[in-house]
Amino acid sequence: MSRLKKSAFTLAVALAAAGCSDPVDKAAKARIFSPEDPPKVVASAKEKLPPEDVADNPQVARRILGMDAAEVTERLGPHRYQATVGYEWTSEASIPVKLTETRTFRAGPGGVSGDFHGVLENSRDQGLEVMRVGGQVFARNRYGPYRQRLRDRGMAERTRAELTGAIRDFDSLFQGRLKLTPEGTVTHEGRTAWRYIVTLGPASQASASRPLPPMPQPKKGADESTLRRANFFAHRLPRSLDGEVLVDAATSVVLKARLDGRIGVPGDKTPEAAELRMTLEAVLTEVGQDPKLQPPEDFLPDADKPQGIADALDTFGIQRKKASDEASPEAPAEPEDEEG
Repeated sequence: MSRLKKSAFTLAVALAAAGCSDPVDKAAKARIFSPEDPPKVVASAKEKLPPEDVADNPQVARRILGMDAAEVTERLGPHRYQATVGYEWTSEASIPVKLTETRTFRAGPGGVSGDFHGVLENSRDQGLEVMRVGGQVFARNRYGPYRQRLRDRGMAERTRAELTGAIRDFDSLFQGRLKLTPEGTVTHEGRTAWRYIVTLGPASQASASRPLPPMPQPKKGADESTLRRANFFAHRLPRSLDGEVLVDAATSVVLKARLDGRIGVPGDKTPEAAELRMTLEAVLTEVGQDPKLQPPEDFLPDADKPQGIADALDTFGIQRKKASDEASPEAPAEPEDEEG
């Protein structure tokens, strides 16, 4: 058989094999070589959430009130978010305790993977700052230097969600009882928005009867502070709530919120009766304006071990381990040279 005939025969066999291939293999190859699915948040941002249905559809209301910062950025683009959250705790056995948090978040272009800069400060002179610029993450506490974060995977995204989740946390603390009543449309920052009056809705039987796993207990029992917090979450009872929420008509993003509510803890279920007043003022501005974020000029490199731990060891006179000390202690010593 000539070389040309052999080549033609081989090609025919290959085509026949391809034609008789298993359909399952074809489907598998199609899945493997298909384009990668977009991130979940991108798909969520394409979902239509009619703001006019918020009052009548609890599922739409929960999606809008609990919308993550990444999805907000996908829907709106660059923007600035500012929120002030106030806490005032009063009880029969102690003086009132107050705390005010200020949260500032700036989102750049690029959607879920874009740059952002978040700052959290409170009235006790505490806080943190996180930014992601060009895929690089930098973080610091309120008065410390920036440090590059290379190994804390997801830290920046978690901080972004926590900084901008004030309304979601408020709704959760009030057991999902935010009742929204439509009051027509208004204009905010040149955008049409649906205005809703917020009041305290009825208790949800479904959430009240949902079984939860038992809370793990320490061997020596919980301390007094932990017991007080656990009693509050277990027996909290929302008493009052009022405010307003503005929802963007085009993107279903909350543009502005003002909430003021009180949660009580009955004295017959806890060692002492107590009440928490929680307030929220949140506003979203500068939509579409690129903040042109830049990385910090000075920052510390990422480190395997925080220097503070090493400094503490030095303070107490504890010898640090050196690289040479990590060698096997059972290694035999080299014999001394014998004379003669």
